[in-house]
Amino acid sequence: MAIAVVSSGTQAATVGTDHSLATSTTGKTYVLAVDTINMAPGDILELTAYTKVLSTSTAHLAYKAAYAHAQVTPNKYSVPIPANQSIEVKLKQVAGTGRNFDWALLSID
Repeated sequence: MAIAVVSSGTQAATVGTDHSLATSTTGKTYVLAVDTINMAPGDILELTAYTKVLSTSTAHLAYKAAYAHAQVTPNKYSVPIPANQSIEVKLKQVAGTGRNFDWALLSID
């Protein structure tokens, strides 16, 4: 199994805004990795992934995780998400002060 970086960057979060980090239409198994080291007390972060089952389908929520306050283990990894048609990963800071988050969408096929 090879791990490859599909897309990566740093997202400056605007509180209340759903930031689209990356979209891929290549059939693979994906993992979203996000560094939450900059989170502080009062911050709340949501990470989501949307996938399609068929090419004609509408994308629906396939994964969601939420984190609050400063993190003891800052690197967060989603469960592996199989996406045969497409995947879109998003980051939303819902409370606190807008922070910068390093992230990467990985394929593990």
